[in-house]
Amino acid sequence: MVSTHIPRLVIAAPASGSGKTTVATGLMRAFADAGLAVSPHKVGPDYIDPGYHALATGRPGRNLDAYMCGPERIAPLFLHGAAGCDVAVVEGVMGLYDGASGQGELASTAHVAKLLKAPVVLVVDASSQSRSVAALVHGFASWDPEVRVAGVILNKVGSDRHEALLREALTESGVPVLGAVRRVPQVDTPSRHLGLIPVAERRAEAVEAVAAQATQVREGCDLEGLLALARTAPPLTAEPWDPATTGPHPKNAPVVAVAAGPAFTFSYAEHTELLRAAGAEVAPFDPLRDESLPDRTAALLIGGGFPEVYAPELSANEPLRKQVAALAATGAPVIAECAGLLYLSRSLDGKPMCGVLPADARMSGRLTLGYREAVAIADNPLAQAGTRVRGHEFHRTVTEPGAGAAPAWGFTHPERRTEGFVAGGVHASYLHVHWAGAPGAAARLVAGAAARG
Repeated sequence: MVSTHIPRLVIAAPASGSGKTTVATGLMRAFADAGLAVSPHKVGPDYIDPGYHALATGRPGRNLDAYMCGPERIAPLFLHGAAGCDVAVVEGVMGLYDGASGQGELASTAHVAKLLKAPVVLVVDASSQSRSVAALVHGFASWDPEVRVAGVILNKVGSDRHEALLREALTESGVPVLGAVRRVPQVDTPSRHLGLIPVAERRAEAVEAVAAQATQVREGCDLEGLLALARTAPPLTAEPWDPATTGPHPKNAPVVAVAAGPAFTFSYAEHTELLRAAGAEVAPFDPLRDESLPDRTAALLIGGGFPEVYAPELSANEPLRKQVAALAATGAPVIAECAGLLYLSRSLDGKPMCGVLPADARMSGRLTLGYREAVAIADNPLAQAGTRVRGHEFHRTVTEPGAGAAPAWGFTHPERRTEGFVAGGVHASYLHVHWAGAPGAAARLVAGAAARG
């Protein structure tokens, strides 16, 4: 085992909506502007916040999900992503102690902080309280002795007088105040039905927002104190995660085309690394703009995103839709996850899509959200029959039917049902799976692509 010291902080909060993303992203950018190499991380399955983290730091935003990848992989994945960096900032998810439903602390911010042996800075929405903040912070700091709540950043502070009252209340809490941030309109990031609008859809505005967040953090927070706190994190003893796979690589690297652009922004950085490590050539393409698949495409990966927002434009790109359908008809591996499932359907909100699947998709008023356990029902390009995975659903759309004659998965938790479609080389499902927690998925996809060459 290797012992590695990387200064690190976990930015947490008592509840969602407290300002974690604003503070964490602003802190990442402020550290980067100070000349530090900053490694950005996000607890949980979120795809959108890491895009803002990447914009703030110039490095890929990476997820740390103890449910999908397993607790044993959190430190290795962290060390892989943070290699060579001066400091790492980990943004939490939900409230500090909120984890996978019915699973105790599993996948909570507190759980990940313990796995990383990282000090926690609690971001508190102080907009509607004064002295009560001390009781709140004391409760969170004392709940689990293994979680080191080592600082507080007061967010949405209304005035100098308000700040003074909050600081006075916290003097006896034993948890130092490392910042007091005022609410400024220009740092707000617009949202819609699944959260923040991704960076790829508002690049110029996102750059401005991240810069404003950094200014707000610089002006309101003790950067030297936060960096000093990060340096108190002890060394981690673990082998960094390695995307390299065992087994033979294909002689000629097959091209795996990966959907990108504003409509398909949900992806994990490790997926591309795993594909390349398995011997593939990864070729991004934008279904909104590119009228043909990349040259020599042997397999196709269409991840998550917001195709429902761009349904007219995706439908209008008929040449690409026909190419996707033609590739699927050859039996080539085509992996579609959530947004990809919608794109492969016959229609989305009445607009023609690729027509690969015998299903129609539409927006729904119901949010489907949560962790899932599933088993592969039949052999497919992603997994052998019987392979068990842990994944995540996150969508406000439905398909009719919800499963094909050969479903992609049989869900075993939190309810038993079948879901998705397997047909020929197509595997399409709403389930998001982190391939770092699904050994062999990327290598199986690449081997299937190479076998067709």
